[in-house]
This record gives sequence, structure tokens and C-alpha cells, in this order.
Amino acid sequence: MNNDTLKNIALLIDADNASPAGIDPVLTVLAELGQVNIRRAYGNWRKAALKGWADKVHRYGIEPQQQFDLTKGKNATDMKMTIDAMDMLYRGRVHGFGIMSSDSDFMPLAMRIRQDGYPVYGFGSPRTPEAFRQACTRFIDVDALITAEKMAAISDKGSVSGSLDEELLHLLFDAYAASKRDDRGYAKLSEVGQRAGNRSSFDTRSYGYARLIDMLEAIPNFSSERRDDGQVWVKRLR
Repeated sequence: MNNDTLKNIALLIDADNASPAGIDPVLTVLAELGQVNIRRAYGNWRKAALKGWADKVHRYGIEPQQQFDLTKGKNATDMKMTIDAMDMLYRGRVHGFGIMSSDSDFMPLAMRIRQDGYPVYGFGSPRTPEAFRQACTRFIDVDALITAEKMAAISDKGSVSGSLDEELLHLLFDAYAASKRDDRGYAKLSEVGQRAGNRSSFDTRSYGYARLIDMLEAIPNFSSERRDDGQVWVKRLR
């Protein structure tokens, strides 16, 4: 995955029907499609139930979209998300979508996006209706993502050096784990960096390193090698 070929990806979040605990792994998965430059969460932010999302919007650069409950039993969020998605689709500046919701009402939207040849990833709970699951290019169970991430974090505790930032290491571990690897377990440095950057405002300069390779070479958990084509590949050792 090269920086000069990155696609522009939009993540639309139905905050009423999505868990904020899943935002980290969702952004990591969406790095398969490109850079998630558009991040919007829709809902009535006056509701106490959205406090979990309210705590995430600044940390992850998510733009909150206020939707008032004007009529009981009617969900304005679904309509606004659909309108925004269609606007992006027709402007031609978005190359893929992520829809974070467990609501089957987004089935027509997912189908319409795919008809224009764009991928749409759905992220929802195990109870998400089959209709929405099948309408997506790929549907991912967010609960399973969260569980897998917690298990990885537990296994990582024994290998993290006390002198290093644990949050940074876990970010790099997750980015490596989500990247495509060859038969020797090496992943392209560019893809690892893209996945790490997709999940946070990660910048190696914040940690005193000019480049990602400089940082990884300073971390005993990784090894690296430069191949004949000039590309750098990295491998997690422990």
C-alpha cells in the first residue's frame, strides 16, 4: 500500500446503533481500503446514551452530526447518513465507505454504493440482520474485533518493555497484525505505517524519530530488511 495511491474512505457511524469500544479495530480494518479522511458520527447528542461516543470524537477526529428526534418512532439519523453518503458518491471524491451500524435500514444504501462499483464495509453486532450483512461488500462483527484486540493486548503484556510507551507498542502491534505478510512473516513498512496512521494521529516525530523505520529499528520487538526493489519490510519478533 503506497502513500501515492491511497484511496479516500468515509466512515459513517450510526451512534445510536454502534459501540464506541469498536472504533479502534474498525479504523484498522478500513485501512485495507485506504485513508479514512471522512469520519462522521450521527445521533441526538443530547442523549445520555451517546456519552461514550462524545468522549471519542475529539480523540479520533470524528465529526459529530446532530440529529434531533423530531417525531417519536422516526429516526432522522438514518436519512441524514444516507443523504450524506449519496452526496459523497455523486461528487466522486470518495472511493469506499464504512457503515458502522446494526440497523437493517442501511441495506438499500449499501446496495446502492456497490452498484456504483465502490466497496462498502459494514460493522455491526452479532444481531445485525442478514439483509444488511449481505448487502455489504464485507461485514465484520465488531464484538469479535473487540474481543480479539483484548486477547492480543493480554498476550502482549509479557513482551512490552517498561521503557517504551505501551499504547504506542500496541498501536504498532495491531497495525502489523492487520497488514498482509509474506511466508516469512514480513509486512511492508508502508502498509504498517498506513494502518497505524489510520487509527490515530500517529506521527513518528512525536516520539523523536524522523521516520517509521528508525522507530521500529529502535524497538526490540521488530526486525526489518530492505529488499532488492528498495522496499522495507518489517517483522514482529515477540
